[in-house]
Amino acid sequence: MYAITIPEPGGPEALTWAEVPDPVPAAGEVLVEVTATAVNRADLLQRQGFYNPPEGASPYPGLECAGRIVALGAGVAGWAVGDEVCALLSGGGYAERVAVPVGQLLPLPKGLGPTDAAALPEVVATVWSNLFMVAHLRPAETVLLHGGASGIGTMAIQLAKAVGARVLVTAGSPEKLARCAELGADVGIDYRQQDFVAAVREATGGAGVDVILDIMGAKYLQRNVDALATSGRLVIIGLQGGTKGELDLNTLLRKRAAVAATNLRGRPIAEKAAIVAAVREHVWPLIEAGVVKPVVDRVLPLAAAADAHRVVEAGEQVGKVVLKV
Repeated sequence: MYAITIPEPGGPEALTWAEVPDPVPAAGEVLVEVTATAVNRADLLQRQGFYNPPEGASPYPGLECAGRIVALGAGVAGWAVGDEVCALLSGGGYAERVAVPVGQLLPLPKGLGPTDAAALPEVVATVWSNLFMVAHLRPAETVLLHGGASGIGTMAIQLAKAVGARVLVTAGSPEKLARCAELGADVGIDYRQQDFVAAVREATGGAGVDVILDIMGAKYLQRNVDALATSGRLVIIGLQGGTKGELDLNTLLRKRAAVAATNLRGRPIAEKAAIVAAVREHVWPLIEAGVVKPVVDRVLPLAAAADAHRVVEAGEQVGKVVLKV
């Protein structure tokens, strides 16, 4: 088969379309013929040499895919050759075939083709696990989503609104904020022009937000805590603003607030399976009903993965960039 490989870390030009051995599904895995995959920021970090795959995972980038099952490993039940699926991966999506643990498979949602479905597994699993399984976002609470126009942000807006939360977002242009509003965001904050802490206080009558989903890390750490309400929850899922920051713990104590930091790729298979099961139970019905939709900015050929990385690195997209095999 062919896959996008990374012979040496570097810029987008480091991505190399090459012939590689076909994967063989182990016990409890299936082999998926990939129709489409999608770009995530973790792929960019892997390409740069900063985020290696977990032990035993495919060495190729790609954390999600859609396609068709073409072989079953030993002990697999409930799935058959020919089933159309999408999947959460630890790597290997940028390839013609990938082996997937059965607990990370999802049926293709009714009404969606594989190109749209490929944009779902990583963002839906990330958003559901963090907003609802970690932060326990509840109806009528207020949530602040940084990077509202990103793949994660566009999905988080929709899922938060679906459960009855009030949604505030940050984004870097009026055009991106307008797209967030179309998806249901109640308040848009241009982080290039506004202080998001002041904007949060204005929008909440000084109370602050109940939950923050953060992709920035150190750069926003203190300001995020400043923007939290009493008993607020900050969940950090990205480090685009650095890894080391200072925090006034007295502010955290006075607010009886909590800070959590998580990742998805490195979790044990059993934890990923539990997240995927929760997604199938709670999110798939919303997708099939048309309440929640994948937001795909553009579709490029897999062999043009370097161009897709340039788009995401420049922040040009709204939602996901999909790669079609």
